[in-house]
Amino acid sequence: MALNILRMEIRYEHDVVLARQRARQVSAALKFDGQEQTRIATAVSEVARNAFQYAGGGMVEFQVDRSSEGALTISIRDKGQGIANVKEILNGKYVSQTGMGLGLLGAKRLMDSFHIETVSGKGTTVTFSKLLPVKTLAISTKDLDALLAKIETRSPQNPYEELQQQNKELLRALDDVRAREAELAQLNRELDETNRGVVALYAELDDKADFLQRASELKSHFLSNMSHEFRTPLNSILALSQILLDRLDGDLSPEQERQVRFMRSSAQNLLDLVNDLLDLAKVEAGKVTIRPTAFGVNSMFAALRGMLRPLLSSNSSVKLVFDDPEPDIEIYSDEAKVSQILRNFISNALKFTERGEVRVSVSTRPDTVVFSVADTGIGIAEEDQGRIFQEWTQVEGKLQKAAKGSGLGLPLSRKLAQLLGGDVYLESTPGMGSTFTALIPLNFRGETEVVQVPEVKRELDATKLPVLVVEDNREALFVYEKYLKGSPFQVVPARNIKEASAALRSFRPMAIVLDVLLEGEHSWDLLRDLKRDSSTRDIPVYVVTVVDNRQKALALGADGFQAKPLDRMWLLDQLNQVRTERPTPRVLIIDDDETSRYLVRTVLANSGCQMWEAGGGVEGVRLAQEYGPDIVVLDLSMPDLNGYEVLEALHGHPQTSKIAVIIHTSKTLGDRELSRLSGALDIIPKNIMTSRETAVAKFAEAFRKAGVEPGPPANSLQATIENRV
Repeated sequence: MALNILRMEIRYEHDVVLARQRARQVSAALKFDGQEQTRIATAVSEVARNAFQYAGGGMVEFQVDRSSEGALTISIRDKGQGIANVKEILNGKYVSQTGMGLGLLGAKRLMDSFHIETVSGKGTTVTFSKLLPVKTLAISTKDLDALLAKIETRSPQNPYEELQQQNKELLRALDDVRAREAELAQLNRELDETNRGVVALYAELDDKADFLQRASELKSHFLSNMSHEFRTPLNSILALSQILLDRLDGDLSPEQERQVRFMRSSAQNLLDLVNDLLDLAKVEAGKVTIRPTAFGVNSMFAALRGMLRPLLSSNSSVKLVFDDPEPDIEIYSDEAKVSQILRNFISNALKFTERGEVRVSVSTRPDTVVFSVADTGIGIAEEDQGRIFQEWTQVEGKLQKAAKGSGLGLPLSRKLAQLLGGDVYLESTPGMGSTFTALIPLNFRGETEVVQVPEVKRELDATKLPVLVVEDNREALFVYEKYLKGSPFQVVPARNIKEASAALRSFRPMAIVLDVLLEGEHSWDLLRDLKRDSSTRDIPVYVVTVVDNRQKALALGADGFQAKPLDRMWLLDQLNQVRTERPTPRVLIIDDDETSRYLVRTVLANSGCQMWEAGGGVEGVRLAQEYGPDIVVLDLSMPDLNGYEVLEALHGHPQTSKIAVIIHTSKTLGDRELSRLSGALDIIPKNIMTSRETAVAKFAEAFRKAGVEPGPPANSLQATIENRV
């Protein structure tokens, strides 16, 4: 029952001050403490000032609700033009030079409840309340009437007295802040002392940890090997099944897709089990563990009611209804995952339902349980019904700004349902509402299938950029090849450190993807050597492995780290970034024949290379040491130093030993000459220069063997060509 206490009109500016005074007097009479009195008086003052400033005045009413949860309620009405952007103001997004909106937002934060009704051209009503103190609820109605009678007889203060009162309140607030600062300083001192004690304990623990680490080396080695042996085939199944689901090799029939999803679900279940056994599940991002148990739908619904009750407090015009099944339905599945699916559906429905109800029901089909969440909300247009199940996607609408979210709830629900062997569906009509349905198998079970994986080709493709993939697992190499299919990159596989070292001697990759565990050896030393060698330290290296040791990989110089199973978009993003950041190729042409140098320069004119020329071997060696080019185009027949001697000089000097050398000669080479040129990257005969297209293609192939991608021509680079004869 509401009891009217006081009513006053705001016509003049001093009425705003009077309203603040009356608010303090009323709250004091109702036994609110000093801080609550200040909050109530400030809220009334701010809202009353808005009514006077923007509507020319209004009416203030004070009421007391004496129910079990009693409250002091204040209503301020005006007959102004209304507030057009009230939602924007209350969300804190409205900024006004006059200060409009700040008072309403501040008053909302000070009170327990706050509500605005505004009609354009007719006025605004602001209603807010503060819960009564417990001691006030115990006061009888007669005592309360006596307290309120004193307010009517109490004369109002003048504005100066009110200002003094506000200053006193401010001083009390400052004293409280100062006291809390002193408490915080004391806590900080105690925390420092505690930290020093913790450091001392850590020192003792480090000694014991060293002993325990030595004692557990054998066990750790065993777990590491078992982790690799178990997870490698499981990750291969997951990655290969994803290739099928992504339709990289063609479309799937609905039945084939269902089989692949069963296979992926089973592999994921087994992988999670392995992770739990090896105590590594928590460090593997994105893994989901399925723990099937028998449970009843009624008990799950009861738990959901308790969890979702707080969501209804902010939207009392929507009812959440659970239709409990009779008799109860028992399911053998992962109760937590099924509950999470329904929780996402229900919370999404409550966000986008302004009034009406959200109804949760359940039914059965042969071997399947059907959960439905129906709402009377805004609905979803047909063209957007597929998009809402895409990650990070949200449909724009009138409630979208107020209903914040990440766009992951519905995609996650679909993935969880599919992981359990089911799926989710949507039926929706704009303006009428939506129904989300989850089909969950009555008894959880999974299936597996064997996939034959072909060998990955090792030949270099002159039209693609080489990516050296150091990986011993044939299925994983096949996954990499599929991931890079249709891209500007190609996989060059190496199954051990020996093959990787040989590949690096024969060509320069644009990037290296490195697994840690390789056929009885680990590749940490290879990573360390790559980043210490001046000729390879600028090649990006990405560690992709089942062993989650990101800190060690980055500490040894890795440019990125990714735990298996590898995300295809992450890999392509890294490689594309390297491709766009690659520096301008630098080429040194060493030939005593000016015409030959001119022809090479013409062939490379559209490659965007920075070029230098040397008219002899001695000058060529000097320029190579001075400029450090990426590629040397070398003739064999020269008067001072021939090409064999130049090649030996370049490979014998640490500053030029890693420069890729392309032999460009008109000589016919025998076996003996070819053996002397084994350190060269490629041999291009001069007779191909008669065909420009052939010459361009041949040089492009040699450049890519060196890990250098010719770019578009640039006028600024052409100006850097220096003729040295």
